[in-house]
Amino acid sequence: MRRILFKSKIHRATVTQADLDYEGSVTIDRNLLRAADILPFEKVAVWNVTQGTRLETYALEGEAGSGVICINGAAAHLNKPGDLVIIATFAEVEENEARNWKPTVVFVDAANRIVPGVTEEIPGPARRIA
Repeated sequence: MRRILFKSKIHRATVTQADLDYEGSVTIDRNLLRAADILPFEKVAVWNVTQGTRLETYALEGEAGSGVICINGAAAHLNKPGDLVIIATFAEVEENEARNWKPTVVFVDAANRIVPGVTEEIPGPARRIA
């Protein structure tokens, strides 16, 4: 049996742009893509913490170090600059691999810079958001 597990995410990134006139996708700073093990054109879920919306699209590579999180196309109706989003991926894994699975979690600051040393998700109310 294969299971679909959470593979990686960029946690609470700030949307920097929303471009209605683009065909679709989300443009993400190359450094964030690499840190979160997300490839260009990989399917991603975008969960808007501010608006409560959820959507699926694909990732495009943005300029490294730019902090860009640009929601493109129709999804720009659901995500505005300044909104906080979680960008997540999933993977199909074999049962034996699933038992020891460890996702990649990338925490960012308000400028979408990687917060060093914070790599594990703490579930539920145990996490204190600064």
